[in-house]
Amino acid sequence: MADIKSLDDLKAAVSGEAAAVAEAPVREPKRDSLGRSYATGKRKDAVARVWIKPGSGKVMVNGKEMAAYFARPVLQMILRQPFQVANVEGQFDVYATVAGGGLSGQAGAVKHGISKALQLYEPSLRGALKAAGFLTRDSRVVERKKYGKAKARRSFQFSKR
Repeated sequence: MADIKSLDDLKAAVSGEAAAVAEAPVREPKRDSLGRSYATGKRKDAVARVWIKPGSGKVMVNGKEMAAYFARPVLQMILRQPFQVANVEGQFDVYATVAGGGLSGQAGAVKHGISKALQLYEPSLRGALKAAGFLTRDSRVVERKKYGKAKARRSFQFSKR
């Protein structure tokens, strides 16, 4: 830190720091040779590998259409959220492979992967996706079972006699 002995020195130091902050690194789009962006999404025990590319809005999960793999409308809505927040509905094709966990965790993992891949494909979408909380990995997982307990916290039934 510079030696600051007067108010003018302080103003000069602050304006110099503001200029350094204004020159934040510009994020570059990350795309492969086929024009796709790749990201990994995680939720509970599910891990999704997601590729996005410009297209008609087709979503394939483990080789099946989204409606066939995620039959519940709520899960389909979860997958569409990143596109709605970023205002790019129907502009990207998604190919995802997902393994582990249940359907709800898998839908969350694909959503996380789509959000990260969108942000890598078009860095200007990062602000909207981050504000919606889609770039943050939901770290909640099932608590492990402890010895002397029926489940993670539940005790065995007590009987006085």
